[in-house]
Amino acid sequence: MNTIMSENKPQPIGRMLLKDVRIAFAQGIFEASVVGTDPTAKPRFGASFLVPPDHPQLKEIEAKIKAVAEEKWKAKAGPMLAAIQKKDRTCLHDGDDKPQYDGYAGNMYVTANAQESTPPTVLNQDRTMFEAKKGHKRIYSGARVNANIEIWAQDNAFGQRVNATLRGVQFYRDADSFSAASAAAGSEFEEVTDGNDAEDFT
Repeated sequence: MNTIMSENKPQPIGRMLLKDVRIAFAQGIFEASVVGTDPTAKPRFGASFLVPPDHPQLKEIEAKIKAVAEEKWKAKAGPMLAAIQKKDRTCLHDGDDKPQYDGYAGNMYVTANAQESTPPTVLNQDRTMFEAKKGHKRIYSGARVNANIEIWAQDNAFGQRVNATLRGVQFYRDADSFSAASAAAGSEFEEVTDGNDAEDFT
């Protein structure tokens, strides 16, 4: 009975599986690091996922952002979200603003993070857990992946945003590797101060 109830439990409205997108700064799914210059900041996992303008899920991402905003701010959602988007404080960004990074120009990208205590699940193509051993392809920047994320709205003393929690990443297929010449800058990620913990990839 408990199993059936669990299977029928409604999923959070912001949860989605990004399919066949390229990952940037992939090292962030394996190692938690501190973002920014705040001495009190805690390490977290994170990566960016490149979404071309013709990707079939781009409108779904935009709809999820709108849905979580409406859930959070009700009647005020419209003007609140417009103000947040004007300040580029959602998880969906314009890659043309980051031309210094491989693959960004001409694409949109989603930033997603996870707390150090709840690292994202990393899977192989066959959905087995990733292990660093022969025959398992390490996910690298530029590879095509499926990414399980949960979009959510933040409204607290640190401000209003629409963020994305990174729940898991699955290797999908090979693609050209991005340059590894530089590490991710703090501006590549969102300042997450409150919200959902990352959960198991499902």
